[in-house]
Amino acid sequence: MPAKILDGRKLSTDIREELKGRVKRLLEKGITPGLGGILVGEDPGSVTYVGLKSKACEEVGIKEKVVRLPENITEEELLKNIDQLNQDPEIHGTFIQLPLPKHLSEDKALTRILPEKDVDGFHPLNVGKAWLGQPAFFPAVVIAIHEMLIRYGYDPKDNDMVIVNVDNMVGKPMASLLIQDKEKARANVTLCYPTTPNLASYTRRADIVIVSVNKPNFITADMVKEGAIVMDFGSNWVEDPTTKKRKTVGDVDFEVVKEKAEAITPVPGGIGPMLVTMLLVNTVTAAEMKL
Repeated sequence: MPAKILDGRKLSTDIREELKGRVKRLLEKGITPGLGGILVGEDPGSVTYVGLKSKACEEVGIKEKVVRLPENITEEELLKNIDQLNQDPEIHGTFIQLPLPKHLSEDKALTRILPEKDVDGFHPLNVGKAWLGQPAFFPAVVIAIHEMLIRYGYDPKDNDMVIVNVDNMVGKPMASLLIQDKEKARANVTLCYPTTPNLASYTRRADIVIVSVNKPNFITADMVKEGAIVMDFGSNWVEDPTTKKRKTVGDVDFEVVKEKAEAITPVPGGIGPMLVTMLLVNTVTAAEMKL
């Protein structure tokens, strides 16, 4: 029986409706949630993504302020602009659209954001608190994956989970959330590099597989067990053999793995549509901390 398709678009729509209610309650108490962003340069992908964030803010009632800076801006000026958002009482969450131009330090910029406004979850203080099980902001992809699992009825508790990714945006923060001795966590987590020898020996024993390596068809049917839950956060452009047009696919050999898995996220339409929504969730949460 083919796997259940975990529909990120529908779930995102549902969560945004919930956010509208939370925003309404904040407005009744005199607080308008505010999201500030910094965009350096005119990278087409970054411009498009910031546009999606702006549109989403308008949809749920979040006040949005994007500071657009030239590509040749100095680091000193960039940090000054971050400070201004830090000091703005109407801004509850701040993001820096990555990547930054090569002459700017992403680490310095991300660390400059106040931890309580760090809705991307990249500040070292939030990273440390997350590992300690203390309240913290997590990257959008992490809470997107977790929210999808929970809402579709797949509690991580006592499950063997293998994450094929060991970076600071997906693998490490995902593990820091799942290992906590708390409800909706308590998973047995293994982090693997895509280059791990005999990787399939790890993924085949997993109840839940999370992959983000940006390599098409990287996870094949022989690498997952019957009834596994497969979460695919890959994004790759490939040529459709039939139409000869380029299309987006994930890291999982979707058509064959879906015949073996219990549930799977498609690409596109799975985790991706959840990302901006989860950033909004963090922003509203940051505003609620002011109550």
